[in-house]
Amino acid sequence: MKNGPLAVVAASVLWGTAGTAGLLVSADSVALAAARLVIGGTALALFAGTRLRTVISPGLLLGAVAVAGYQLCFFAAIARTGVAIGSVVAIGSGPVFTGLLSWLWHGRRPSGRWTLATTAAVCGCAALIAGGGAEAGGQVLAGVLLALLGGLLYAFYAVVASSAIGRGAESGAVMGVMFGGAAAIMVPVLIAGGVEWLAAPRGVLTVLYLGLGTTALSYFLYGRGLRTTPVATAATLALTEPAVAALLGLVVLGERLPPVSIAGLVLLALGLVAVVVPERELESQP
Repeated sequence: MKNGPLAVVAASVLWGTAGTAGLLVSADSVALAAARLVIGGTALALFAGTRLRTVISPGLLLGAVAVAGYQLCFFAAIARTGVAIGSVVAIGSGPVFTGLLSWLWHGRRPSGRWTLATTAAVCGCAALIAGGGAEAGGQVLAGVLLALLGGLLYAFYAVVASSAIGRGAESGAVMGVMFGGAAAIMVPVLIAGGVEWLAAPRGVLTVLYLGLGTTALSYFLYGRGLRTTPVATAATLALTEPAVAALLGLVVLGERLPPVSIAGLVLLALGLVAVVVPERELESQP
């Protein structure tokens, strides 16, 4: 199928809206991440139904732990750095970690195209940090470290899911196990953090969007994309997320980025083009 990369990009567009949506409610980042996963993970598990039993494994359960950890790191990072920088570092570091884990795990050495795209992503992240980091001091440093940890966790569960799907597991069931397991992990976290903020209509609507839109639907699409898209390539295509997040941060939240940070976003776009265009050219050759 040729629509695998398109499914990954569509998922990434939905992910890119999560940070902005999360900042529209006055909820603790941990509680918000927990609520998002409980709703989205439960939806994915219910959609998979009895197929869950056919794919469940220790690896996917460990992936569920990584999913939960990523959500916590992501929202904690953007609370300290802002949507643009936090999202770009978390997802911009993802292709690097994914390529390295895929190389170590499967012995698949990254291609020259992947290296070019990832180099552009790293440079783009560096430009964004340089442009915005001086304004918030230690908060940005802590946020960047949390975002990098999130990028590593994202890479881990992406490689785990891709491996399972590559062995013939149904993608919806794989996502149901990982995100359903993450939902179970986050239920006590949600209860401990309190749910008073959900009493407001804005809180309910926001968490429903985060759970059903930016988690359940997006990871269903991502799983479909992994059927035909190498995981390292999918991670680079996911750079659509920080581009969308940064644009929403500028337009909706009124965040301001200096020219050097805008140049970083351009580098991210170039990285995305570098990984997509050559693939299409190769497909057109006999």
